[in-house]
This record gives sequence, structure tokens and C-alpha cells, in this order.
Amino acid sequence: MDNRRPRSLDNRETTERKRSWTPPSTLPTPNPQEGYKFRWVRTSLMGNTDPTNVSARFREGWEPVKAEDHPELMLAQTSGNVEIGGLALCKMPSEMVDQRNSYYQQINRDQMESVEQSYMRENDRRMPKFSERS
Repeated sequence: MDNRRPRSLDNRETTERKRSWTPPSTLPTPNPQEGYKFRWVRTSLMGNTDPTNVSARFREGWEPVKAEDHPELMLAQTSGNVEIGGLALCKMPSEMVDQRNSYYQQINRDQMESVEQSYMRENDRRMPKFSERS
């Protein structure tokens, strides 16, 4: 029984699996902020500005993030906002994001229901498209 190791030699470092290398993300992730969600919004595409997309996102409630509010991103900025490669970092209150998501989920459910009703409308009892088996 002398060949047993004491438990004090087992620690997290010895049992932890080796991490494999992964390429870094192109867009940095800002530190989470209580009550806000972040999203990257397209400001330009292939060198051309995209004011239509930016305007639509701002009307949805997204607001640009100031570079001084997130020094952890360490970006060389010409403007005061966080922008990388034609994408601007924006934030919106979490409750607004949840309301926006539920709105689009409801639209999706309504469309799926409409398609299913349209499909089943053409159903003939002599040759059913769908039959439940017990």
C-alpha cells in the first residue's frame, strides 16, 4: 500500500488538458457592461460607406460605443468611436435587445404557421400529405 500518491499532489494544473492553439478573433470582444449588449454594425462595404445600414441600425436603437469607454480594445482611433475594418461597435440596452429578438421570433413563427397552413390546405383525404400514426 506504499505505492499510493497523496491527494495533495493532485491539483488543477496537473489534471488540466493542454489547450490547443486557435487563431485570434478578427474583432475584439469588449468587456461586458451591465445592462447592455454589443454588436458590430457595418459602416462600409468594399471601401464605400453604407449610411443606409448605419441609419437603420441607429433607428433600431443601437448606439455607437466611444473608444474612451473601452480602453481594453487598444485601438488607434481617428474618430471617437470604436471602428475596425468598416464595422462599428454599438450597444443597446439588454431589455431592448430581448424585445427586438422576440419581435422577430414572432414574425418567424407567423410565417412558418402560414406556410404550414398553405401546405395543408391542399391536403386531400384520399391521399393525405401527412398522417399521424399512433
